[in-house]
Amino acid sequence: MRDDKKKNSFKRDSFKHENHKKDNFKKEKSGREDFHRDDELQEDGISNLTIEGRNAVIEALRSGRTIDKIFVLDGCQDGPIATIRKEAKKAGIMMKFVSRDRLDQISETGAHQGVIAYAAAYSYSEMDDIFNLAEEKGEAPFVFLLDNIEDPHNLGAIIRTANIAGAHGVIIPKNRAVGLTATVAKTSAGALNYTPVVKVTNMARTIEELKNRGMWFVGADMDGSPMYDLDLKGSIGLVIGNEGSGVSKLVREKCDMIAAIPMKGEINSLNASVAAGVLAFEIVRQRGGYGK
Repeated sequence: MRDDKKKNSFKRDSFKHENHKKDNFKKEKSGREDFHRDDELQEDGISNLTIEGRNAVIEALRSGRTIDKIFVLDGCQDGPIATIRKEAKKAGIMMKFVSRDRLDQISETGAHQGVIAYAAAYSYSEMDDIFNLAEEKGEAPFVFLLDNIEDPHNLGAIIRTANIAGAHGVIIPKNRAVGLTATVAKTSAGALNYTPVVKVTNMARTIEELKNRGMWFVGADMDGSPMYDLDLKGSIGLVIGNEGSGVSKLVREKCDMIAAIPMKGEINSLNASVAAGVLAFEIVRQRGGYGK
């Protein structure tokens, strides 16, 4: 029974919007540390910030700068690259080995030295930021967990929906998913300034940890129970799956409930961000209004 679960124990701490301010890089003339905007990912006039060069990437990693992904020349295993691999593994950052042609295509300086890193447009928050924000508002925690969302427009739209629905945060995985790119920031329409986004290594393990803090989880899947038949009140986490494959098997098994959105048309699927919005506002309705 849901009543048997322990109530959330909150630790009061002011939520800092500074965690969501954009990283500001000053472009230097030296090829050793060259920061610029990446044309390859440019969408709608906005793009990701990239860092080129071995020393520049190593310094960014060691400084704790938020890095989403690193591209490395395939077959390169010298000292600096070994250092980058070690630091990236320690920080849980995805590395992708690509051809020189691919790196040349991404690079603007032509001096990438076999390595280019993508830096997040916004900084990530900590899990406690979500719970502190819920406590400050005097509300039971309400979070979105996104299981491998790959489209930056979908992620931005979901973060915007999360904010409007009164959710206290969004949780995304470190690997096999889009991070906080500039396109995500633009699509969120400013919601990133107010909604904590936390990046985790293992989504299934995170669900278990949050269950220990009194939360329940509902996954979105067309084979689930009608959302109107489920109890979606209290401390709740809404799990939205990948655009193509949906919620992964392991994450689905960790959910307490599986919710389906009633559909009457000939098409039996919804865009991930649209499905997130429909289910989020059923949660809002059951909780008695925005965040209540």
